Amino acid sequence: MTRPSNDAAFAMSLWRGKYPLILASQSRARQALLANAGVEFEAVAAEIDERAVQQASSLSAPGDIAALLAREKALSVSMRRPGNFVIGADQTLALGTRLFSKPNSRAQAAEQLRTLAGHSHELHSAVAVARDGKILFESADTARMTMRRLGEAEIEAYLNEAGAAVTSSVGAYQLEGLGVHLFERVEGNHFTILGLPLLPLLAFLRSERLLAM
Repeated sequence: MTRPSNDAAFAMSLWRGKYPLILASQSRARQALLANAGVEFEAVAAEIDERAVQQASSLSAPGDIAALLAREKALSVSMRRPGNFVIGADQTLALGTRLFSKPNSRAQAAEQLRTLAGHSHELHSAVAVARDGKILFESADTARMTMRRLGEAEIEAYLNEAGAAVTSSVGAYQLEGLGVHLFERVEGNHFTILGLPLLPLLAFLRSERLLAM
């Protein structure tokens, strides 16, 4: 069970559902967003083959792929946890028509940074809520990120400082951490950039009388 911070204002969770809220994600950034909003939840891995789902769909638009994977994650866990509201979320990174996946090595992380440096790319974030195998809500948003020009020495310095974290996120960066040094301009919602369109999600939960505020 993931709980909010020790802030006195959130000493008790705002969640008012009959069953625990579930986040179908192991993303620390998404978990932190919900916890900091005072919403108690359980984090459960979706256990889906994202690349297989994407290939079977024949979708090519980055936003559509993010929305599909968010739905599939929510549905997968909701079928295993009847009665629970389940949040699924996904994010895709696109430079023009090229889609990026998480780098699986330092060398791949360096190559992604070389490709993205000096250009603007888009982050497409989607969220879906399911219960008992049915989608009840979904929303998506896009942020535009402009990475500054980076020389080999700067890329190496960043990789050295960031360490293993460079392989945990597509694009080899976390904007909430050292990755912020890579950018000259960011256009979009902060929560979208971190991979969870939080404001529309909270609005839906309030509309279902699942939050105390």
